[in-house]
Formats: sequence, C-alpha cells, structure tokens
Amino acid sequence: MYRRSLSFLVVLFLSLSLSGTPVRAADKLVVLLDWFVNPDHGPLIVAQELGYYTDAGLEVELIAPADPNDPPKLVAAKQADIAISYQPQLHLQVAEGLPLSRIGALVATPLNTVTVLADGPIQTLADLKGRKIGYSVAGTEEAVLGAMLKTVGLTMDDVELINVNFSLSPSLVSGQVDAVVGAYRNFELNQMDIIERPGRAFFIEEHGVPAYDQLIYVAHNDRRDDPAFQRFLDAVERATVYMINHPDAAWELFVRNHPDANDELNRRAWRDTLPRFAHSPAAIDPARYRRFAAFLKDAGLIDEIPPVESYVVMPR
Repeated sequence: MYRRSLSFLVVLFLSLSLSGTPVRAADKLVVLLDWFVNPDHGPLIVAQELGYYTDAGLEVELIAPADPNDPPKLVAAKQADIAISYQPQLHLQVAEGLPLSRIGALVATPLNTVTVLADGPIQTLADLKGRKIGYSVAGTEEAVLGAMLKTVGLTMDDVELINVNFSLSPSLVSGQVDAVVGAYRNFELNQMDIIERPGRAFFIEEHGVPAYDQLIYVAHNDRRDDPAFQRFLDAVERATVYMINHPDAAWELFVRNHPDANDELNRRAWRDTLPRFAHSPAAIDPARYRRFAAFLKDAGLIDEIPPVESYVVMPR
C-alpha cells in the first residue's frame, strides 16, 4: 500500500513537471481608458477578445471614465493600475508633481490637427488671420496653435479663440468658428465627410510642432517596474500585430462585445487609426520626449526639462 501511494505521488509530480509552468492566480490589472470605447483602443480590446491577457497570466479590466480628466489622477492616487493618457498631458502632470511614469505607447503619432471646411475660404494657415478658432483644452492646444501660426508669420493676437468644449466639428460645420484646433484626423475628419461637409486638415507635426505619442500608458511611480506591466504590453503588442495582419477579422472582434461602436464613423476611424498604433508599445525614443518638453518650456507651460528617465520607463 505504501509503495502504491508513493508511486502515485511520483507519477503526479512528473505529470505536473512535464505539463509546463504551474498554474497560478492571474494578476489583476485595472486599466482606465481616456474616453468611451472607440477604435483608438483597438489593441486593448482585441488582446482581450483573443485571450492574450490570459496567456500572459493577467486578468485585465478595462473601464471607461465618467470624466476623461480623471484616469491619470486616479492612477496617481493608486485607485487604478494603468491609465490611458496623452504625452503632452504627462509632461504637464509631472511638472505639477503627480507621481506618474509612461510605461508604453498606444498611438505613436499625433492625431491632432487644425481643421477647416474644405470648401471654405481658408486655404493656408496664413488665411487664419482675423478668424475665429475653436478649441477644447486650454494650454497645450494654445501652444500648438501658436507654434503653427508662427510658421506663417502670425501670432495668437491675430486670431480669436473660442472655447467650444468638445463640440469641435459641430461648431465648425455650423459656422460658429472658422477653424478648430484639436480635431482628430481619424474621427472629426471622417465625421465631417459622412455628413457631406468635408474638412481640410493641417497636420500639426508638419507645421512647427514636434511629433509626439498621442496616447500612452501611465502608471504610478511606485509600480513603474512591476513585471505585470511588461506582460500587459507584450499582450497588447501581440494584438497589434494581429490587427495589422488581419484588420477585418480584428474589427469583428472589436465590435463583438461593443455593438454601439459598429457604425460607419468607427469603421472609418478603425481604418485610419490602424497604421498609427505603436508596433512596439514598450519602446521609447527619449529624444522625442526631450523635444516636446523643450517645446512646452518655450511655450511657458513648464519651468524645466526633467531627465526623461525620471518619468519614462526605459526598456530593459
């Protein structure tokens, strides 16, 4: 009887050893989105639908915020693990003393534009002189617009700024303003085209503004080196590769549990956002962050340029 019991234990031990890594509880991560679910979040949703988080030993909960300004603040207060945010805002938040670090990138190019009506009188940036320009976010958007105007010999005194909240394309189409700064090239331009009031976009990185990561992942400084974050980024990278190779199948995965997103605007936005996702989310170009910090310092929005490694996790 003893020998039979011992033999059974030996067989059980060998079976577990040969089966691979022992089963362990998944690490749970709460990820706060920057807005309601939309194609900008494609890799996050696809990774979930394909089980890549599970493969990485993670249980990931994606939460859309009630207020898009809250996610970084909640992460700084240790009320969530990761927030989707924006590179320009990270610079400002670090300058304000928030204990945040960039751990990766989601959308690796600017989406921001200055947009006008395609059939309107504004053909060049110089034509903005004396015009009304709508904006949503004070500070960075004013700095962006000021830099763009400077390339054609204008200043902010040459235009009239009007806060249109987040009603960018409606305020432009209705004639409330002559141009808007902050319209996304993958959303507002498609929105305007669908209602047959097409827009013309001036891409900010072509007119005096340093390129930056539009959407990034941020975490609390105390956990910036948490191994679970690297596994999260690996899962998102797998999803991004899948999306690039299988865009139509990935779209079906995206809308499977988000039927409200299954419309013409989001289909177009999916197409236009796809090439802009970070192919290697954990990668970092320190010079890009130094350049944008210098841009914000020149605009008077931050007082100093901190070392990049103080607020960005460098790849191992």
